[in-house]
Amino acid sequence: MSYCRQEGKDQIIFATKEDLDQPSSALIQVEEEEEPGLILPNGDINWNCPCLGGMASGPCGVPFREAFSCFHYSEADPKGSDCYQQFRSMQDCMTSYPELYPSKDDDEEEADNENKLNNEETKTDSLESLTVANTDKKTEKESS
Repeated sequence: MSYCRQEGKDQIIFATKEDLDQPSSALIQVEEEEEPGLILPNGDINWNCPCLGGMASGPCGVPFREAFSCFHYSEADPKGSDCYQQFRSMQDCMTSYPELYPSKDDDEEEADNENKLNNEETKTDSLESLTVANTDKKTEKESS
C-alpha cells in the first residue's frame, strides 16, 4: 500500500513493489521554449540572434547595429532609403578590416583559385592513371 506525506514544500511518496510493477499513468508536459528569432515579439531587434553571425559584435558592431536599426525602423519608401549614411559608415569600417570582413570579390577569387587547383590535381591524377595503364599494356604485350 502506497502513501504520500508532505514535509514543507516537498511531497514524499512511498510506493510498494506492486505499485512500481504497473505502467506509469503520469503525464509529463514539457513546454518547449521557442528561441526568439531576429525580431523579438515586442518588435525590438534580437542582437544575440545566431542568424546575425556575430556581426553585431566585433570592431564594426556599432556601425552594423546603427545601420541595421535604421533599416528595421525605417518608414521611408523604399524601406531603408533614409539609411545611406549609416550603411556607408558600416561599409567603411568593414573595408578597414579585410581579414575579418572579406569582400565578395575576395571570396570569389579564392573559390576560383581553389577550383583551378582541384582541376590541376584531377588532370595530374588522370595523366598518372593513363601512364600506369599504358605501362601495364606494354608489359602484357612484352610478356606474351
